[in-house]
Formats: sequence, C-alpha cells, structure tokens
Amino acid sequence: MTGESILPEHLDELTAAMTDLTGALETEPVEAEILEAVCAEAVRAVPGADMASITAIRDGEPTTAASTDEAAVEIDRAQYAAGAGPCLQAASTGEIVRVPLATAGTAWPEFTARAQELGVGSYLAAPLRVDDRLSGAINLFGYGDHGFAEADSQLLQLYTTVVSFGLRTTRRYHHARQRAVDLEAAMRTRAVIEQAKGILMAVHRIGADDAMKLLVTESQHTNVKLRDIAARFVEDLSSAGSAG
Repeated sequence: MTGESILPEHLDELTAAMTDLTGALETEPVEAEILEAVCAEAVRAVPGADMASITAIRDGEPTTAASTDEAAVEIDRAQYAAGAGPCLQAASTGEIVRVPLATAGTAWPEFTARAQELGVGSYLAAPLRVDDRLSGAINLFGYGDHGFAEADSQLLQLYTTVVSFGLRTTRRYHHARQRAVDLEAAMRTRAVIEQAKGILMAVHRIGADDAMKLLVTESQHTNVKLRDIAARFVEDLSSAGSAG
C-alpha cells in the first residue's frame, strides 16, 4: 500500500529512473525502443505499478505503441474496442485518471472485466502530449487492489512531464540533424551537376542552359536520376583523363 505523500525513497527512485531514461535517449535508438524504455522506467518510478503501456492517438485512432507486458496490451484493446476507458479519458481530457478496479465497473464495464480477468486490481493513467505526431497516455497497471495513491499520481505526473520534454527535445534534435544531412546531400548533388555542366559547356562550347538540357535529356532517356547521370558523366570523364 502506498502512502499519500511522496517519500524521499520514491523521489530517489524517480530520479534514478529518469536518469536512466535520459541515458537511453542519448543512445539514439529507434522510436519503438524509446517508448519501451519509457514504459519500463515508469514501472520502476511508481510504487505499486506492475505493468505499463503507452496509448498513442494517431488520426483519432488509439493504439498501444509500447508496453512491458502483453496483458497490458490486451487491457488496452478492450478499451479501444469499447471506445471508452481510463486511458482514453486521460488522453482526451488531459487529466490523470486513478481508479481501483473494484469501483470502475459502472463507468467502464468492458475495461474492468478484462482487467480483472488478467488479475489487475488498480489502474493509473496520465496524459502524454509530445507533439502533433505523438499524444495519448502513459498507463500503469497494479495487481494489488490499492487503487494507487495520490502520491503515485504526483510521481507519474512528474515522470510524464520529464518524458514529454525529453521526447520533444529528442525529436527536434533528430529533425534538425536530418535536415542538415539532407542539406549536405543537396549541396553535393548541386556540386556534381554544376561540375558536369561545366565540362559539357567547355567540350561543346555551349551555354549553361543547353548543358543542363543535355543532362536532363539523358536522364529522361535512361530513366536515371539527374544527379546520378551527372556523377557518372564526371566519373567517366575523370577515368578517361587518367587513362590518357
């Protein structure tokens, strides 16, 4: 049974969980691995939690993006099928939902029945808002009938706040890095095309527009991308020059 106030050891465990999660984010794993780590550390951070899952709402449709146990996924599915449940309420209202299963049957009969079949007695969900691509809820499941305490809600809220910030920052970093990679590739493409144009202009004594037309025509006739045509042309000419 958890207390109604956050104990120092609970804060220590929360801090350790968030530190480990930050370390996981720094290793740059794929999104699925990141969300699995979020679930694992959530169970560690909140006393009384035995399983965790993340509900993601995409195009208005809920799906379980990550979990620590298949039983959590099954309970999520019962909510999705019914179109009602604590995880959907947390996601839609932006408020934490904390319920003992013994009192949840009236509001969410389908969810309650499936959860009790799988031995879950307590449930806690917090809204997760990262960006336009990821929003939903972090869901915690407890086998005990403690119903989670107010302190557990506060711990999960703190944890979710850090998770949201971490995921948002990580996504922005990856987006910025991808843009840099794309820009570098575009610059290399532009450079090789300009090089090929320069060679054609010198060899055929034509202008830049006519040289570009030659490259485009060859690209269309061979169904090969323009940058590849230009790179091949430059490489062939360089090889011929070296052989000579």
